[in-house]
Amino acid sequence: MNICLFSSEEIGKPLDINDERGKHILKILHKKAGESFSAGVIGGKAGKATITAININDSPDNKFKTGTINYTFTEESDGKPLYPLSLIIGFPRPIQLKRLMRDVASLGACSLHLTGTELGEKSYLQSTLVQKGAAYQMLLDGSVQAASTHVPELFMHQNLRESLESIKSEYKDKKTLFIALDNVNPKMSLVDLMKEHADIEHVVAAIGSERGWSEREREKLEREGFIRCGMGIRILRTETAATVASSLILASMGCMS
Repeated sequence: MNICLFSSEEIGKPLDINDERGKHILKILHKKAGESFSAGVIGGKAGKATITAININDSPDNKFKTGTINYTFTEESDGKPLYPLSLIIGFPRPIQLKRLMRDVASLGACSLHLTGTELGEKSYLQSTLVQKGAAYQMLLDGSVQAASTHVPELFMHQNLRESLESIKSEYKDKKTLFIALDNVNPKMSLVDLMKEHADIEHVVAAIGSERGWSEREREKLEREGFIRCGMGIRILRTETAATVASSLILASMGCMS
């Protein structure tokens, strides 16, 4: 936990010592009264929290402890900005999705569109891991890892058509490069494409689920202006492809220098 994040309603209020953040502050960071830790408001300012008091009491049955951490919060910056990268991802296996969402948030993508695909497993869309609360927590965990107060936006779609309608309307007025990652007859490599578009303002990258895109989806993507690109001859897991593609795109845009 590289930053303790609080909602705007929580910031500055006593923190329960049994809250995960409270446990981290006391048991991992070993903080004491008068000491500080990195803190921030979700979607807002980042700064330092200084502990003013730690109040710990035994429970009535002496089986556990209760108490609070009192602190003051001092704003220092607007937080690390998210980058101009949006991802359309075909639903992967739930265990892959957990890692994918954390990594995407850590890298700083501004939005993630999870979508059902023709070749993807339909049951993944009903997984409890993709329910909004659980999915948001994965993005929040990735943001905490990056010591960022800003969390990527999350959208869920039943199919590719729905996701494209959503994202095209969002970025129609921006200088946007639309990329479809595909290891079946790609037009060019992702690296070469990014070199040709050094002045682009925003990138939307679409990555299929485990079995990739169907021919109908490939045609749909191309009609919508997506350029099919590859990342070499090896077939990658969806989570790996998302992380590698995001890294290459952000590096080429100067976001990782």
